[in-house]
Amino acid sequence: MPIHWSAILTALALAGMPFVLLLRCLHRRMRNDEIVRAFVHDIATNHLPHIYTALHAIARKQGIEPTEPPLVQFVDLNHRRRS
Repeated sequence: MPIHWSAILTALALAGMPFVLLLRCLHRRMRNDEIVRAFVHDIATNHLPHIYTALHAIARKQGIEPTEPPLVQFVDLNHRRRS
């Protein structure tokens, strides 16, 4: 009894759908990690200096002599070079 092509295509589609969904989920997660990494980098390089300047001004107004803000250092846990 021959197997019909429609049965084979249905079986392939049913087997391939979870694989496609897995790839979609992995892509979304990797993209989300890239967005979070870019956001944290932007906050650290663009906004933290302004926040520290404002905090220093507030501290000086209240008579407190603030110390220098710490340097921002990024730790690359994946050992990749950033371009």
